[in-house]
Amino acid sequence: MTTLPVSRYPIPDLASLPDDVRERILGVQEKAGFVPNVFLTLAHRPAEFRAFFAYHDALMEKDEGLTKAEREMIVVATSGANECLYCVVAHGAILRIRAKNPRVADQLATNYRKAEITPRQRAMLDFAMKLALDSASVGDADIDTLKAHGFDDEAIWDIGAITAFFAMSNRLANLTSMRPNDEFYLMGRLPKA
Repeated sequence: MTTLPVSRYPIPDLASLPDDVRERILGVQEKAGFVPNVFLTLAHRPAEFRAFFAYHDALMEKDEGLTKAEREMIVVATSGANECLYCVVAHGAILRIRAKNPRVADQLATNYRKAEITPRQRAMLDFAMKLALDSASVGDADIDTLKAHGFDDEAIWDIGAITAFFAMSNRLANLTSMRPNDEFYLMGRLPKA
């Protein structure tokens, strides 16, 4: 079997990167035990690396409005619709861990309508998918539906912002032909021994 490249763009040597970018990558490696390929790929352009991860963290690391698992659900479902292998695999792994459900990521990436989720989460994903696939048709009735399921204006913004951010991320991953790390495929599938 041939080892595929991480990206169709050059991966910079860690020693050549600005200190803050290198430290972020090494911090992730220490925490995860490996460096997710998105960090190596985006390090090709350090200014964009910084902007990407600043916005990513602002959207994905907060604990209000949506749970961290719900945030990952949006990423996995919309990335499946956008045919982004990297994001489906990488965020599917994170979702399996955060949801403590080894099946949900595969279900969402394939057909979220048949997934093991709550009616509230289904409404959230109905909206995210509409925004991802037909954003011009989003209207007040869509917002009203979300509010009827208990989402406030800030949570609705988060659903939309996560959907929009990962639309960009999906396209960058496809542009660069970013390869998912092998480690992601098994994460969260079996209980820890």
